[in-house]
Amino acid sequence: MKTIPALFEKSVQKFSENALVWEKQGSAEYRKITFSEIRKQVHYLAVGLMELGVRKGDRVALLAEGRSEWLISELAILYLGAIDVPLSIKINEPAELSFRIKHSECKWVIVSDRQLSKIREIKYDIPKVTTTIVFGDVKLRKEQNEIYYRSVLEEGERQYVKREKDLEKLWQSVEPNDLANISYTSGTTADPKGIMLTHRNYTANVEQANSLMFVPETFVTLLILPWDHSFAHTVGLYTLIRQGASLAVVELGKTPMETLRNIPKNIKEIKPTFLLSVPALSKNFRKNIEAGIRAKGPVLDNLFKHALSVAYKYNGDGWDKGQGNRSLLKPLVQLYDKILFSKIRENFGGRLEFFIGGGALLDVELQRFFYAIGIPVYQGYGLSESAPVISSNAEAKHKLGSSGFLVDNLELKICDDEGNELPLGDKGEIVVRGENVMKGYWKNEAATAETLKDGWLYTGDMGYMDADGFLYVLGRFKSLLISNDGEKYSPEGIEEALVEQSRYIDQCMLYNNQNAYTTGLVYPNVQLLKSAVKEKGLSGKEGYEYALQLIKSDVDAFLPGGKYAQQFPSRWLPAAIGIMDEPFTEENKLLNSTMKMVRNKVVERYSLLIDVLYKANGKNIDNESNLSVIEKLMN
Repeated sequence: MKTIPALFEKSVQKFSENALVWEKQGSAEYRKITFSEIRKQVHYLAVGLMELGVRKGDRVALLAEGRSEWLISELAILYLGAIDVPLSIKINEPAELSFRIKHSECKWVIVSDRQLSKIREIKYDIPKVTTTIVFGDVKLRKEQNEIYYRSVLEEGERQYVKREKDLEKLWQSVEPNDLANISYTSGTTADPKGIMLTHRNYTANVEQANSLMFVPETFVTLLILPWDHSFAHTVGLYTLIRQGASLAVVELGKTPMETLRNIPKNIKEIKPTFLLSVPALSKNFRKNIEAGIRAKGPVLDNLFKHALSVAYKYNGDGWDKGQGNRSLLKPLVQLYDKILFSKIRENFGGRLEFFIGGGALLDVELQRFFYAIGIPVYQGYGLSESAPVISSNAEAKHKLGSSGFLVDNLELKICDDEGNELPLGDKGEIVVRGENVMKGYWKNEAATAETLKDGWLYTGDMGYMDADGFLYVLGRFKSLLISNDGEKYSPEGIEEALVEQSRYIDQCMLYNNQNAYTTGLVYPNVQLLKSAVKEKGLSGKEGYEYALQLIKSDVDAFLPGGKYAQQFPSRWLPAAIGIMDEPFTEENKLLNSTMKMVRNKVVERYSLLIDVLYKANGKNIDNESNLSVIEKLMN
């Protein structure tokens, strides 16, 4: 099936009574919505949109939390040959939201009641939008040019018999190369790019994703990631639709924080067989697991740590699990699994087989942790421009630390700065070609020409292929550390390791722009530092100096002779550390909507601190700047 409506119609024929969506919809328990029920609502809404004047090629913005109406809305738009512009609910800046709606020339907006205020705030800045369709709380008072989703659905149902043939003709006229989405980049600058993805980009990538691992119709996931996220969109929606599997909606709370708190409860209720994850989510799961173990006392905590160390030794890098002398550890691993790890898995519903990891690099130590407890994170790689899946590990074939093996029907090469293909094992830019590669950037020919050459997508990511066919992704070229002799290195793996394997470092960014040494900007775990200083009986300047030394000791652990020595070349570890006065957040624009660090803005924000770190006293952790900041943070 080469278009999304054709893919969906075929799945409805095969799996009509299977649950496609599990949703609470205001009730205490999840209820299933079958493939055929979703199809009926898609058809009604599509006819309702036709009656409103939505035509082939029109752009319709969709701004909402993940829920059945999100999926129904996108499908209805695509059935008409119109183009969905899915928008992140994490966009809070009016200018950013209006830019996307104006740039894509949307005439309609479909929005949830919870996000409506954002559209109302910019309505005079988006004059081409003639109608805003609102779903959610139907008691909400309408303003001019607003209409209830329910009204559009009901009008579609009334007109359906009359317009059914028109709708069928429309969706069957959709071509594989027609645009399905204009998906905007998360915006590390003021001018995000609109990625044009066709129907065939998506359907090809769904086929490709299925070549990595088989998803049977019995599978169910709780779709935790935002639905506009390319990873969630393709793998969480369309791959499951193709396979007849089902997805559950996170129960919406009264606030975004309450919705987040519903996730553990919903996992126990749904008992998912797999989950999609990104590094931020994986870290949060691990923190909760370890906090739960610690709360049960030091005896269990020490036993758990020993169990992990045994499992790490036994598992190796996954592909070599239990080989050689390590096979002797199997009975002990099985015992620990029975008395410890299986109990942890019960908190995930008891049926969870694995996570699929995407979004960014996941620290290998985190991968080893989840592998040890029996719910591995099969790390993958992709980007929105490739719809997005390029590679992934899977149960049948995996190597911890890698980004897995390639999907079928995709060409990949590693290129140098001149675009020449490099030999196997050499590091360079990851370049791919296949039916999943985007059509280009909306109204941005210069960026398209720079990124797409002869059908090849130049990803901007550095990596290499090993002899066993596994892809290793090392990070973005734009984030590379560059020493004063011109040598380059990706900082992302080091940053991940510093955060994950350090007690007192919550966030960090490494910096080296042709300098004599690398520096590190750090935001500390303030509460743990306070506890450590109090336990030592220190106060005032003495206490602040001690806190800074604790942070330094976490970094020193990666230097020769340290606990984590030889993980990384010493020259790329920070020789000077600067303490930041606030963490990276979406609010201060140092994180984008996909929770990735916006490096150029961090450098801009902390330019004076970076300058300090390259001065004579900069390498001293207790320099005047750091003492001043740590004093403020701890008081």
